[in-house]
Amino acid sequence: MRILDRLVIKNFLLLFCLFLLCAPPLFVLGDLAEHLDDYIDRGLSLGEVSMSYVYMYPLFIQWCFPIAALLGAVFTVHWMTTHREIVAAKAGGISFHRLVAPMLIAGILLTGVALALTEVVPRTNKISAQILRSEAPGRSWRSDFVYRSEEGISWQVNRLTASDGRMTDVVIERPVTDNRNGLHLIAEGARFQAEDGWILAQGFMRTLRGDSAETTIEFDRLLMDNLVERPEELLEVPPEPDEMTYAEINHMAAIIQRTGGNANELLVKREQKISIPVTTLIIILFGTPLATSSKRGGAAFGIGLSLATVLLFMMLLRVAGALGEAGAVSPLAAAWIPNMVFALTGLILMIRVRT
Repeated sequence: MRILDRLVIKNFLLLFCLFLLCAPPLFVLGDLAEHLDDYIDRGLSLGEVSMSYVYMYPLFIQWCFPIAALLGAVFTVHWMTTHREIVAAKAGGISFHRLVAPMLIAGILLTGVALALTEVVPRTNKISAQILRSEAPGRSWRSDFVYRSEEGISWQVNRLTASDGRMTDVVIERPVTDNRNGLHLIAEGARFQAEDGWILAQGFMRTLRGDSAETTIEFDRLLMDNLVERPEELLEVPPEPDEMTYAEINHMAAIIQRTGGNANELLVKREQKISIPVTTLIIILFGTPLATSSKRGGAAFGIGLSLATVLLFMMLLRVAGALGEAGAVSPLAAAWIPNMVFALTGLILMIRVRT
């Protein structure tokens, strides 16, 4: 039995590695075709684009883990079916469930690798994004942005030049809390002075109290020494969810929730950091019993089955994610619904396979 186990694992891992090597370049080509016009319009060089994809490659590898696991499982079972290994094993008293157990064990190990990648991918994605945005380390300006501080203050700025600490068309908002008044401030310009803080020019400020009362003043010059953010802090571009680790998303979501914002999208992305790598194991459980019928269509059947499975899973992932972001279901449920559906279906199919 150990010889058969080694044979199953060997074939599965060989096919998994083969598909894992072949699939990421297809994602690179697809992404390049989608964004090529944008790269040309922004004047990015061939070297910058190429280097950005080098740093994005771990992301594409992570995407391919469940696909490669599914293809590896389907074609391993197909190989055993066409070579009558399954028939021989059953004749020897070995059930189908026992026969595919080594692939499930390998799936657990591969899931661990996929989970480890969730800590690597955000860091490489961040570097790739910086290259594509042409962000030099010494960049001293930023335009048309929104910045949310940890204290709950939201800055909306048309343009910031950090070298002289000037901003134009500024909107500053702070929500009402139990121990702090709310604030809504609009100014044509602002300037930061190290001794005094932010000085705003030409605008008005509305102060909101917890009892719904409010006061409004118009000003030509207003000193706001309670705004502690410095120009260098406002230069920091907030990362996308793909550029943040689980802990970083958790921290960002907590800030948004504390300031009264909707963090559902971030919370769904946070839970998917765990659920999507686990799909590597779930998809093996789902694919192996289906593949027992692949002898009718050969390799074409296996490829078609795998493609249909991937498309179905992606559709379910998008629908569940949209429901989670809209608040129709919890972020935790939104992230795990596709896995639960496929795991339950896989268990039913596995039970129905004649052993």
